[in-house]
Amino acid sequence: MTNPIRFTKMHGAGNDYIYINSMAYPLENPEELAIKLSALHTGIGSDGLVLIGSSEKADFSMRIFNADGSEAMMCGNASRCIGKYVYEAGLTNKETVTLETLSGIKILQLTVSNGTVTEVTVDMGTPEIIEPSIELKADGQTYTGTILSMGNPHLVIFVTNINDIDLPAIGPKLECHPLFPDRTNVEFVQVLKDDEVRMRVWERGSGITQACGTGACATAVAGVVCGKTQRKTKVIMDGGPLTIHWDKDNGKVYMTGGAVTVFEGTIEI
Repeated sequence: MTNPIRFTKMHGAGNDYIYINSMAYPLENPEELAIKLSALHTGIGSDGLVLIGSSEKADFSMRIFNADGSEAMMCGNASRCIGKYVYEAGLTNKETVTLETLSGIKILQLTVSNGTVTEVTVDMGTPEIIEPSIELKADGQTYTGTILSMGNPHLVIFVTNINDIDLPAIGPKLECHPLFPDRTNVEFVQVLKDDEVRMRVWERGSGITQACGTGACATAVAGVVCGKTQRKTKVIMDGGPLTIHWDKDNGKVYMTGGAVTVFEGTIEI
């Protein structure tokens, strides 16, 4: 017997996920379901599956599963979309929403106009700088990068021309480099100005995506650490820009951007 569930497809800067209110539709096999629903030709098509649930520590909780079924710690773009979802669905009337994730509680500040959430700022917490500058070899090439965590692992590599990077070829090799036993997200970055960069991302478990919120934060932090950018930077990705501010006073990273509802529907599982 199949069970119909309602879903909403949303994206933040092109980073698209399938959102399900697990308080209304509890799921027993989210790992398998993420693979099934994310499939481009036989499913809905997405970068993964996000479950919005209740929480004893915050207003809501988030579990996020990549397109390959692996569970992620955190996703900034998904967090913004959850802020829009819970407000516009009438699950809350708060414009400051707390969200429990596997990398801690995140604070979402909603900008609301006539009942519509137009923009969300996420307090992404304090970054952990693991290796400010490290050389690593992959596919016969030597890369200099910054290793850091935004609640999930990132390798940020600054390049002269981002168009010279064969991301489908080098992305998976860096993701699975021996330095990263649990794999890592990989960002290639070209500095355009001291407050603007162009970034492309290979996400752990999903491959090339249009955008990555934690990756944009990692990029901005690495830009400051490497002396390439200011503390407030526009990060332009394939799916659009995000504004990232690494606050000098409290050490936290704030990410601001939009969230878009693509469509809603019902699917039987």
